[in-house]
Amino acid sequence: MMEKTTSKDPACSTEETASESAKVPTAEPPREVAVSESTGEERVPKPQAPAPQAPAAPTTTKPAPPSEDVPSAPLLLTLEDVSNSSVTVSWEPPESLGRLGLQGYVLELCREGASEWVPVSARPMMVTQQTVRNLALGDKLLLRVSAVSSAGAGPPAMLDQPVHIRENIEAPKIRVPRHLRQTYIRQVGETVNLQIPFQGKPKPRATWTHNGHALDSQRVSVRTGDQDSILFIRSAQRSDSGRYELTVHVEGLEAKAAIDILVIEKPGPPSSIRLLDVWGCNAALQWTPPQDTGNTELLGYTVQKADKKTGQWFTVLERYHPTTCTISDLIIGNSYSFRVFSENLCGLSASATVTKELAHIQKADITAKPKGFIERDFSEAPSFTQPLADHTSTPGYSTQLFCSVRASPKPKIIWMKNKMEIQGNPKYRALSEQGVCTLEIRKPSPFDSGVYTCKAINVLGEASVDCRLEVKASATH
Repeated sequence: MMEKTTSKDPACSTEETASESAKVPTAEPPREVAVSESTGEERVPKPQAPAPQAPAAPTTTKPAPPSEDVPSAPLLLTLEDVSNSSVTVSWEPPESLGRLGLQGYVLELCREGASEWVPVSARPMMVTQQTVRNLALGDKLLLRVSAVSSAGAGPPAMLDQPVHIRENIEAPKIRVPRHLRQTYIRQVGETVNLQIPFQGKPKPRATWTHNGHALDSQRVSVRTGDQDSILFIRSAQRSDSGRYELTVHVEGLEAKAAIDILVIEKPGPPSSIRLLDVWGCNAALQWTPPQDTGNTELLGYTVQKADKKTGQWFTVLERYHPTTCTISDLIIGNSYSFRVFSENLCGLSASATVTKELAHIQKADITAKPKGFIERDFSEAPSFTQPLADHTSTPGYSTQLFCSVRASPKPKIIWMKNKMEIQGNPKYRALSEQGVCTLEIRKPSPFDSGVYTCKAINVLGEASVDCRLEVKASATH
């Protein structure tokens, strides 16, 4: 593979040393190469200006007929890149390298309007791509390349069009901040300060419009820099609402961005209100929407009431959307006034619309008619809902027996051991609460083993439950 190289022009220079310079035979008379001994860089002398009477155009001498010793013209000469100070070209090797072999390539340039071709490097370079640097902005250059052997230079390959050295063009882009991608809302009197960043090369030119028309310089000021444009309104008015469009131009390219601004203020009160009807402890109201909504849609209405005695206003409904409502739970004997506010994003209207007439809540003749009460009989004979359970205990540790009984009236509870009542025996403690019957046996011994019975008795009957208690004697060693 052949290596790529970078050359600098006459601005143009390459990194070749003066000691390696050599005259290269070309189809035209060769020009001398001036060498700077201090820097070791090749400098191609600038071509002389053409005489005024002769038109400035590059002149090429018809190349000698190709021989077997001279290479043919390089193939596919291509412009790879152009910047504001350099140009890069590439090519493919020629079809025929000649009998003597290829020594390299010579790249030459000719400024538009000049007649002389200036070699970029002092000697042939064995590369198929070269970059010419340190070019002047605005230059227009013709470029050609020839393959060279020891017999001389072959016919050149030449670019079809001159290369224009100019600043790189970067398509303009506008980056609208996230909070401006939806409608930007401000209140009347607030400042509007929008900073919109953009990019592009060369320096973009920015213009603003408001609803498709030029901005009013009396109200809106614009400052545009290299990377952003700022739109400023010191005190916003409702007339400033609308679509602002920013257009950024770079050469023949442009980018656009639209920003919607809405300037709002508090709405006016409802146009009118009237009391439709009063019945019982209720009053029906109806009102009409305000003529001025504050340049935005309403969030609803706030309805308030005040009784004639105190005159204090109390909110009944907030952000209520319909234009009719019924106010309930009014106090009998009082007279009420009602008022309605409009509301939008800025808040409630500065004033409210008040009913002209009062709503009088009349006292009605009310007669209590108590219904007959039928007393229910809850009497029932005792019945156990939870029976006693057999139990095993350890001597010396108190134990308890439980059961549950339901009865009305409250039953008498009798505890028995082996069919014998144990009431009054201090070894036993009997409790009965909320239908739960408990028998506590304090520090039982094997003698306390047996069958225990709980009996419940009332006027409607009796019931009983049994269980067996076994107190195991501790083992002796």
